[in-house]
Amino acid sequence: MKNYYIKNRFLILRRFTQLGILLLFFLSNCSLITINNKEHLIFQGNLESFTKNERNLAIANTKTELITTPILVGNLSGSKILDFLPMSDPLVFLQVFFAGGAISLDLFLGFLVVVFIYGVFLGRGFCAFVCPINLITDLANFLRRKLKIENIRFVVFSRQTKFAILALSLFLSFLFGILAWESISPISMLHRGIVFGMGMGFFGILAVFLFDLFMLKNGFCGHLCPLGATYSIIGAKSLLKVQYDLDKCTKCMNCVRICPENQVLDLIGKHSGFVNKIACIKCGRCIEACNDDALHFNLLNFKTKKEKK
Repeated sequence: MKNYYIKNRFLILRRFTQLGILLLFFLSNCSLITINNKEHLIFQGNLESFTKNERNLAIANTKTELITTPILVGNLSGSKILDFLPMSDPLVFLQVFFAGGAISLDLFLGFLVVVFIYGVFLGRGFCAFVCPINLITDLANFLRRKLKIENIRFVVFSRQTKFAILALSLFLSFLFGILAWESISPISMLHRGIVFGMGMGFFGILAVFLFDLFMLKNGFCGHLCPLGATYSIIGAKSLLKVQYDLDKCTKCMNCVRICPENQVLDLIGKHSGFVNKIACIKCGRCIEACNDDALHFNLLNFKTKKEKK
């Protein structure tokens, strides 16, 4: 059992952060209300269950927050940590900017915070450790392996398509004065659905799942998602890298098979070095799959650089 946890340490960490963030957002939208000297838990402000004889018993009662100081408030588009540190979706910020919308101080500061964290350290790590759609696409990939259709695809999109969709989203935002991608984003649909209640957005999530399952492996995240393209650009020079040691490698290629962006591992079997491609989502799957200890995370090997000088 211990070996299982060690072998899957990054997968466990990813699920912990993904589900934990969703839970924190969810709890920040829950409250308590006292009716007839009895406390009731309210989810997402829904008071419909307290309606009796066409009269809502909860209307005249005061609600209190379930968590007095919520850790996370808002959603992935815009949030605050401990009601102090703003965080903003960089693609939302860019769409607001191009649409000519008002940019609040929190939105701007949140954008700078996110650019700093992912631009300096984590690169495209948002896609693996935060984005809730990763749960859906990972499930689709898991089922692909179980159904033995892992390598089957019915459509072909270049991995550069997501950059074209990013440019189109910003152009349409500028042209029509709307948040073009935000209005159809499956990421927003899933996150807001979990936090505030799922509506018609369910069908958008289902479409992503079926597309990845039957049409194209890692189709949405790897080929179409403009938010992934945004984080790729932001984190192009980030410090956190996967380092590869050719001397330890037995060329089993387990890492390449498991990697959702396996084009970034073009150095495997050729030369030692860092995985420098901007598409790497820092998920750690290649490290977990490697039985030779030839891959590991590194904040750039400055010591090696100094020795070479």
